[in-house]
Amino acid sequence: MHGAGNDYVYVSCFDQDVPSDPAELAIRISHRRFGVGGDGMILILPSTVADARMRMFNADGSESEMCGNGIRCVAKYVFDHGIARKPELRIETGAGILDLKLTIESGVAKEITVDMGAPILEAPAIPTTIVSGGPVVNQTIEIAGRKVEVTCVSMGNPHCIVFVDDANDDWVLGIGPQIEKDIRFPKRTNVEFVEVMNRGEVRQRTWERGSGETWACGTGASAVCVAGVLTGRTDEKILNHLTGGDLTLQWDRVANRVLMTGGAEEVFSGIWHS
Repeated sequence: MHGAGNDYVYVSCFDQDVPSDPAELAIRISHRRFGVGGDGMILILPSTVADARMRMFNADGSESEMCGNGIRCVAKYVFDHGIARKPELRIETGAGILDLKLTIESGVAKEITVDMGAPILEAPAIPTTIVSGGPVVNQTIEIAGRKVEVTCVSMGNPHCIVFVDDANDDWVLGIGPQIEKDIRFPKRTNVEFVEVMNRGEVRQRTWERGSGETWACGTGASAVCVAGVLTGRTDEKILNHLTGGDLTLQWDRVANRVLMTGGAEEVFSGIWHS
């Protein structure tokens, strides 16, 4: 399945056992030459507190707290496959329980809105050591001998946002891996490179922690929405053009929550024999 081109292999643990070593399986199954191919693997599991639970593993086997595009796909699977035929679902994640509203067309879920919750802005909670406390907004750091202005936000997982004139390969492929593994991010970080087209529209490329460049990142797009407001570059509601498709984001500052709306697609299903 994919959301805006952010593709994962999904394993339903409602009708089969949980893999004995999901991290190792994620590495093998995500390989784009010797496996199925994907940005990682997501397990869809029963939950005692929600309609379903998701566990997300990056392509390198590391487990992440949340995936904004992934959770939309989980909701689509849960609805379309009859696990919970409800237009409003609750999904348990490593970042807490999130609420989703589904737009149903011809009996299947199409567009899905996720309440991504409140952004985390305090540096120690993101986590980052760029500053000792408070938010990280328009802070200049040196990476690989280059001065880079960054804004940091957690949406249950860490993000470092860099606003640039041109989100080219030099930034994404050259600087992205350097920031991801920089010592000032003790749990590593996702990195978003963002071009501001106007106050209501941006273009984003993502270097994702543990997976490299991905065609979309929902938590990253949510973090970009927040960072745009914090730095005065964008309005509270934006259209974000990602490599694999578009997402609509809105930071409701009164309720202090970010709403993300986008599609989800099931591409194929099969049996893994290896």
